[in-house]
Amino acid sequence: MSRPLRMAMVGGGPGSFIGPVHRMAAELDGRIRLTAGVFSRDPAKNAKAAADWGVAPDRVYPDHHAMIAAERARDDGVDLVSVVTPNHLHFDVSAAALRGGLHVISDKPATLNLAQAQELADIVAASGKHYALTYTYTGYPMVREAREIVARGDLGAVRKVVVEYSQGWLSKPLERDGDNKQASWRADPAQSGVGGCIGDIGVHAFNIAEFVTGRRVERLCADVSTVVPGRSLDDDCNVLLRFEDGARGVLIASQISAGARNGLRLSVYGETGGLTWSHEAPNVLTIDWLDAPSQVLHAGGGYLGAAARAVTRLPTGHPEGFIEAFANIYRDFADAIAGQGGRLAPDIAEGVRGMAFVERAVAASRDDAGWVALQGDAR
Repeated sequence: MSRPLRMAMVGGGPGSFIGPVHRMAAELDGRIRLTAGVFSRDPAKNAKAAADWGVAPDRVYPDHHAMIAAERARDDGVDLVSVVTPNHLHFDVSAAALRGGLHVISDKPATLNLAQAQELADIVAASGKHYALTYTYTGYPMVREAREIVARGDLGAVRKVVVEYSQGWLSKPLERDGDNKQASWRADPAQSGVGGCIGDIGVHAFNIAEFVTGRRVERLCADVSTVVPGRSLDDDCNVLLRFEDGARGVLIASQISAGARNGLRLSVYGETGGLTWSHEAPNVLTIDWLDAPSQVLHAGGGYLGAAARAVTRLPTGHPEGFIEAFANIYRDFADAIAGQGGRLAPDIAEGVRGMAFVERAVAASRDDAGWVALQGDAR
């Protein structure tokens, strides 16, 4: 396709954290342009977002149904829809767009619950359109380098995986402050689903563990808890994992770890060494060998593998961060639409697995069930 893909966004208006990130990431490489949208249910906020982002007034719509119908009727209508709403709207918007002949890229998790995710998988298959999820951290060059290292067998057989995603911003009941939009919807089961912390950041930890190791989690033992009194959803999670080849794992997700900022950290240990990547130092990957000196690999280095080099924009020593990683997912998606690859963009299968992880862990913890099977494939 010689022209940029035309994108509509649903959600992401004033007060949103992730909406502006999606817009910047989508447009970073010039492959996609935001041309239409429904940015807010509030008409004034909807119009303001459009004006701020250069969207023509006649391409700002009151709801996604009106948008899809109008854009399909245009010769210059959009090619894809970006879904950046709270979780409870993900299914309806994604399903309507796919049935309307549009590609969809959605913020995670895929849907409000597992049943919706499985139904959406059927809709994706029937539509013939592309669908992707912004599991952003898989877009970092050094995360893709870690994946290649494990896949080559450099560490030997994987034995242990430790992934932690700790935040402290919900250490207080911010959802009771009517002005805190980000906290209020995340703590509301009607908008967030059965998982709070585990559905917000736990799915990121789960996804990156499977992405880097290339292995599926088969069983889990979960302790999913609510620490702040009166909160409706979990805010702290500790989950033991067993992978398909026998490797053991530990997943920690917390939003009440006071003082923690955005502490995503992954370690993978094999027979001969282990690697560690941290989101707060994303351009570095450390490998600690059992019988050799440690190595520190840097983003942009000519010694890195093809997957890392393909998503690196700057020479080594010039830091790239969250927006660029997000943009790599969008670029992968654009490549997939153009028939040029894009296989590393997380798809609906990853969305189904994420929802299966959330629901299974929450239920197992509630029932004190101990070790349970994780069955997370699309039907």
